[in-house]
Parts: sequence; C-alpha cells; structure tokens
Amino acid sequence: MKPWHTLFFIIGVFSIIGVTAYFSKDNYLLSATRSGIKFPALANILEVPIPKKNIDAILELANTLDTAGILAVDSGATMIPIDSVKLNLSIQYKNQSCLQAFYEALGNVSSSSVRILHYGDSQIEADRISDYLRQKLQQQFGGKGPGLMSLMPLATTVSNKLVSSGAAWDRYATYTSRDKRVAHQNFGVLASFCRFKPYTKPNDTMALASTEGVLQVNTLKNGGANLTGYSSVKLFYGGATAKTWCEFYDGVALNGADSLNAGGNFNVREYSVVPGTNQHKFIFRGKDSPDFYALSLEGQGGVMLDNIPLRGSSGTFFHAINPTQLKQFYDYLKVKFIILQFGGNTMPGIKDEKMAKNFGDYMRRQIAIVKQLAPQASILVIGPADMSIKKETEYVTYPLLEPLRDAIKQAALESNCAFFDMYDGMGGENSMVTWVEQKLAASDYIHFSPQGARKMATLLYAALLNDYNAYLKKK
Repeated sequence: MKPWHTLFFIIGVFSIIGVTAYFSKDNYLLSATRSGIKFPALANILEVPIPKKNIDAILELANTLDTAGILAVDSGATMIPIDSVKLNLSIQYKNQSCLQAFYEALGNVSSSSVRILHYGDSQIEADRISDYLRQKLQQQFGGKGPGLMSLMPLATTVSNKLVSSGAAWDRYATYTSRDKRVAHQNFGVLASFCRFKPYTKPNDTMALASTEGVLQVNTLKNGGANLTGYSSVKLFYGGATAKTWCEFYDGVALNGADSLNAGGNFNVREYSVVPGTNQHKFIFRGKDSPDFYALSLEGQGGVMLDNIPLRGSSGTFFHAINPTQLKQFYDYLKVKFIILQFGGNTMPGIKDEKMAKNFGDYMRRQIAIVKQLAPQASILVIGPADMSIKKETEYVTYPLLEPLRDAIKQAALESNCAFFDMYDGMGGENSMVTWVEQKLAASDYIHFSPQGARKMATLLYAALLNDYNAYLKKK
C-alpha cells in the first residue's frame, strides 16, 4: 500500500463525516421520524468545548474547615472567617430573626435539648450531609444517637443497619404520591410508615391469623462515641385494631415484654438501654399490625439531628399528612430547627420559567403548613445542587435550574425562612461536571458521592456556624 492510498482513505472518511454532519438535523439522520443514527451536527463538531469550572478554591476551603474544625465563639475558639473568601456560601434571609428560635435554643442547650429535622430527597439518602452536621453539632453542643429512622429504610447508612424478618413487612408512603392501600392520612413525621402485616378486611381469613414480625437494629461503632452513646430507644406507632404483643431485647437481655396499645395515631413506647450495647431486637405478635411511624435512638439533652430522606420527593407532601398528627410529633419532639432540601426531583419536569415559578408557589404553601404546625421552629431551605443533562457530546447544567433555584429562594425568603444556595456553593453553572471528574459526585451527574457530600456538608455547617457566631456577637 502506497502512502497516498492512506492519505486518500483518511480524506475520504473525513469527507463522509463532514457531509453527514452537514445534513444532520437535530442530531438525527432521519429527523422526520425522530429515529435513526444519532450524529453530531457540523456546528457542534466545530464548536469550542465548554470550559471546565474551576472549584479549587471551594475544595481548598472545605478541606481547611474540615481539618481545622468549626466552633462557636462561645467556646473560646477562633473561627475561620469563610466570608473572607469570595464564595457564595452564606446563609441568606431577609431578617436574621427567622433563625432566632434555633440560635436561642443552641445557646440554652445545657438546660434543654435541640431537635433538628433534616428533610430532603435522595441527595441526603444514607445519611449523607446529615451525618456530618449531626457529628459536628453533637461535638460542639452535646447530644447522643442518630435520632429518627424508618423501620424499613430504603438505603442503609454507614452507622445503622435495620433488618426486618418473619412476616410480610411493607412500607406505605405519601411523599411522592399517596399509597392507595391506605385509607387515612396518618403517615407520621417521616411521611411514611411500616407494618409487619398488610391491611385486611374483617371477613378476610388473614385477619384471624396471628402473625410474628421481627426487627433487628444494629448501630455500628464507626459512627463515633456520640452516635453510639444513646440511652433510649423510642418506638412511635398507632392505628392497630387490636393490641400487639411486643418483646424488646437490649443485646441478648430481655428489656421489656408487654402489649402495644390498639387505636390512636400517636403512641410512644420508650425503652432505656445500656449505652454502647447498640444491638436491639423487637419481636411483634398480633392479629393486626400497628402502623410503625418511626424508631428513634437518642440520649438525654444536647442536639438530636434526624435524617429524613424521601427518595423521589419534590418536597410538596406536607399537606398529605394529617395535620393534627404531624403537630403531635413536632410538639412531642420539641423541634427547634427544620431543614427542607428539595428541588432536584422537580428539575427534569420543568419546561419553562412559568413552571419554575409555579413550583416556588407550591413550596411556599408547604412551608406555610410546616410553620403553622411547628411555630416554635426556625426553617432553613436548601436549594438544589447543580445537575447536568447531556447536550450533544457534553454535560451541561439543566437550562432552567437557575430559575427553579430562584423560585425556591424567593418562596423561602418571603416566608421568613433562611436559604442556603447549594448550587452557587458548589461553583454554579456547569460545576457538577468537575465534581464528577474529581469523584465528588456520581456518574448520574445529580448526586454527591460520600466524599462530595462531606465537603458540601462542611461548607453548609461552616456557613451556619458563622451565622450563629454573628448572632452571638450582635446579641
């Protein structure tokens, strides 16, 4: 073969590619039917690649804060002033008084506990972000245990493992759409509940049979001394048509054996446990199962932060829960701070700016419900992280993410809530690509990796503590 043969072959191949690209429309050879071979248009081939977002300053700050530690000024430590770095990492609000209830509770933590509920979508699943906030707050202000959890979590965490067996355990939720098997709205503080026996009708033969359900709970040592040092296990339940026998084991020792009450939509059974045992087992027996709303592992006093991940949720579900029951939970827990972290699941369905604005209105109504049911609590709304969609050969930020973020922010500020801009905090437009390349986010270009979640949690915690310090100085 002569050299010119190779040259002409290469020229021929590129000519075919060029002609094909020139006649491509919307990246399809058969664009009339929207099917065929996907092929980049000529303009896209010649297009200058989108420059990568530099997030070095953000990561350097996160590493510095994580290594040095972040403490409140009343501890006598010197804070690292994150506002000295020109990054969008501050807590935003119209008036700092919106966080006053929470900050006052932190200041009085020695005499009363501080309960924090962290609601979010799958971005906080497996205790991501929440675990770091809990760890740092409990180190600073005291507190033991991981707090509330579902008896059937969708994802395991690095610190807790729950295993249900021995019966037809099932989960019923209302945070994406209401489970049609449920004839009521008593979904509890987690917007879901679990049962070891399905709902039955009076003439159903299953209604006559006694069933046994077993739940094993293990708290792993790698969660740290504060997380494993809880002294109380609380079971929240209700709704059973008959009493349910319950045996509770702390380690291998039988700690309690009695019947759970029938009826009601808010019952609590509490067991004192030996701190550090960290292995528990429930055995339930009965002709009907209660609705188990939550299990809580907690200590006395200090900070308790509950991770409430709601996979697939847009955050617009509070209206679907019995308000009387939800208020009972908030009052009993003495909630002082509620974090609402949503928006990611809404983004793919937003087609124009009007839809983004409408979602902001939906969030405003949900916030109003929460404020009415928990008037004693401050609220922080966290906007969505950057999310990427593939455009031709590159990943870019969803076109309407910023209008959606703006609508959520407006709803928060106009509702006298605080707002944290996660999108700007991670670098803004097209920053997710860099987070993925540095193994700080998953290959779906939506979720943080555990390492990335820790860095974002560090920045969020620093912003919150910086604002708390500003409050203390002003006070």
